[in-house]
Amino acid sequence: MSSLTMGILEKIAEIEREISRTQKNKATEYHLGLLKAKLAKYRAQLLEPSKSSGAKGEGFDVMKSGDARVALIGFPSVGKSTFLSLMTSTESEAASYEFTTLTCIPGVIEYKGANIQLLDLPGIIEGAAQGKGRGRQVIAVARTADVVIMMLDATKGDVQRELLVKELESVGIRLNCPKPNIYFKPKKGGGLSYNSTVPLTHCSEKLVQLILHEYKIFNAEVLFREDSTPDEFIDVIVGNRVYMPCLYVYNKVDQISIEEVDRLAHRANSVVISCGMKLNLDFLLEQLWEYLGSFTSIHRTLASQFKYALVWGTSTKYSPQRVGLTHIMEHEDVIQIVKK
Repeated sequence: MSSLTMGILEKIAEIEREISRTQKNKATEYHLGLLKAKLAKYRAQLLEPSKSSGAKGEGFDVMKSGDARVALIGFPSVGKSTFLSLMTSTESEAASYEFTTLTCIPGVIEYKGANIQLLDLPGIIEGAAQGKGRGRQVIAVARTADVVIMMLDATKGDVQRELLVKELESVGIRLNCPKPNIYFKPKKGGGLSYNSTVPLTHCSEKLVQLILHEYKIFNAEVLFREDSTPDEFIDVIVGNRVYMPCLYVYNKVDQISIEEVDRLAHRANSVVISCGMKLNLDFLLEQLWEYLGSFTSIHRTLASQFKYALVWGTSTKYSPQRVGLTHIMEHEDVIQIVKK
């Protein structure tokens, strides 16, 4: 690890310690906002590819194929390799120790006429976000996915989920939340133009100005359309955040009490399964299909070039019908997209 990376890591650790020490109240909100802006800035530096990093890691420049891409992440030994071999025709070498999957192995799930690329990413362990091992490359691949399946060991409670969510957030991946509704545009002059269409309880003009100054931005237009937090505002400034749906999949439910199974199953965006006993895998596929619905009909890379579409099928009054982006497709409809 380079001395530059070490220096950045030390700064990150220092800021994190200060944030945890600082009580959250009216008197400290500017101080905390500034610390969070500094933290986001250093984390972004950490993710920038280093000039001396030479060749890419084996198995990481994964060709995107099929109709959608799903990133399968989780700690080692949670059953990802077994899951992959049950769901696809790929054999991922399984063993019960850390980092058994050394390269990124793509498998394909064929479901309802679609090919879903499932990527078994090497076990992201706490610290991968700090550039340890292959962490940076794993994250780069995860960011290109349409949906994340977070594989969790049901016998471990909520610890793994909390750690992985925190880990992904620190590298700019936001799970199951919409993009903040804030209009932000840096300008060449004129100072700060600050407005909001709703009452704000987390941010103020002074705080927004302080955060912008941390990024050396002195002229900008900012419009809050919702009551966003300083963290969400920082996300908008940084601009490289990825917002994606995530399914929390709890494996090994055959090893916990029925009450605990019930508790996990009722959590939002969660599915309980047992790869060992092949339980509930069909329901998981159905849920995954629902999550992918918006992506498989019109992929996000097409959305910016979308002009209109022609649809044949049961969702239209006549075939073909010219439709816009908001049209809801039905199963087995055929779509032809016309780009700008």
